[in-house]
Amino acid sequence: MLRFTGALIALVAAAEPGAAQFGSFLRSITPPSSSSSSSSGSDDGTCKRGQRSKGAAMMGQMFGNATSRALGSTGIAQFVPIPEVAGVLSDAIACRLDQGEQKQAATATQTVVRQGEIGTSSEWKSESREGVSGTSTLTARSEESDGSSCVQVTDVIIVNGEETTVPKKMCRARGASGYTIAA
Repeated sequence: MLRFTGALIALVAAAEPGAAQFGSFLRSITPPSSSSSSSSGSDDGTCKRGQRSKGAAMMGQMFGNATSRALGSTGIAQFVPIPEVAGVLSDAIACRLDQGEQKQAATATQTVVRQGEIGTSSEWKSESREGVSGTSTLTARSEESDGSSCVQVTDVIIVNGEETTVPKKMCRARGASGYTIAA
């Protein structure tokens, strides 16, 4: 065990200069991100736990992957939203679900939006993981001044006993065929 710990420390120490180089490079070619957050889960295409530099995030992921391979997975999963659900699921929901679960959650949302009746719910249960399920419920409808039609949908997921609830506003522009999460 002592040898493994020493190897792990050596791995992190050897990677440190790379983190500094990549972090500086990435900061020089990408604009700083804003640090706004929303209780309804903003959709910026990422799964964030906190603001970190790209270099630190990259090194953290490399270190986490190496540790997981060496020690085994801890069972805590953080997934990446797939493009098919980008306009339908919030990141706060998608980041907790694998690809199949994301599709199931998106289908539940689309079902309640299509039915269009306030109070309509659609439930799903994961086909890939025990203890993962969710519900989408249509909670409100509105017509906006620009002619778009909007709905309020509340998504609830349960992952290993931990509940995450995220309300989202979805709108359909006049003449458009589907609803997407409003910014």
